[in-house]
Amino acid sequence: MANPQGRFVWHELMTTDTKAARAFYGKVVGWGAQDMPMPGMTYTLLTAGQASVAGLMDIPENAKKMNAPPSWTGYIGVEEVDGTVERIKNLGGIVYVTPTDIPNIGRFAVVTDPQKAAFALFRQQSAPPQDQQAQPNAPGHVGWNELCADDPQKAFAFYSGLFGWKKGEAHDMGPMGTYQIFLAGDQPIGGMFKKPPMVPSPFWLYYVNVKSIDAATESVKGNGGQIINGPMEVPGGSWIVQCKDPQGAMFALVGPRN
Repeated sequence: MANPQGRFVWHELMTTDTKAARAFYGKVVGWGAQDMPMPGMTYTLLTAGQASVAGLMDIPENAKKMNAPPSWTGYIGVEEVDGTVERIKNLGGIVYVTPTDIPNIGRFAVVTDPQKAAFALFRQQSAPPQDQQAQPNAPGHVGWNELCADDPQKAFAFYSGLFGWKKGEAHDMGPMGTYQIFLAGDQPIGGMFKKPPMVPSPFWLYYVNVKSIDAATESVKGNGGQIINGPMEVPGGSWIVQCKDPQGAMFALVGPRN
């Protein structure tokens, strides 16, 4: 099986308090956790049932020196990390972490697009990662990947050129402009829209599927998180809420009202 080119294959939280984050997300989205000792650090796998769906780690020292805040990063599968990094540099992106091997796992890099929204690239070394998109609506899986961009048209051209993404439906959001859904293959995996003026910089936001948006919203508030927006209904009948965890990392939830 080939590496899932152009699909989000992993999501990772870098934070200032992994123990607190582990407890928070366990309560809010029901994730289990399994520590994976690695040289010089502990990496925690966050699990939904038997599936590993995300990772959790301390903010690395070099990122702390750059004053990197707690944040989620999405990893996009590529056939070739180094060549993709060179293309990104030539297109005006920034490289935060140069192509690096994770022994027996794969190769990755952390980059930004030309508008400075950060994401990561990943190439699996042996067995392919579990394809989250095979169960896009399964509770505990990341079901949607959303880019808030300075210029959505230029952003789409950048990502489609790199990963082969195609345009799906476009939704008119009135004064907020157009919400452009994008596809990997024939599957909708996310959306892009224009950054509102009050948002300081472009960024990616990741939506975790939950069984009940109301229960999850109350759990966010009851466990030290903050609701930024929602719950609000989106096309298709699902409901979303955008949040900050207790350490300040932005994330979002999607699910039914019941």
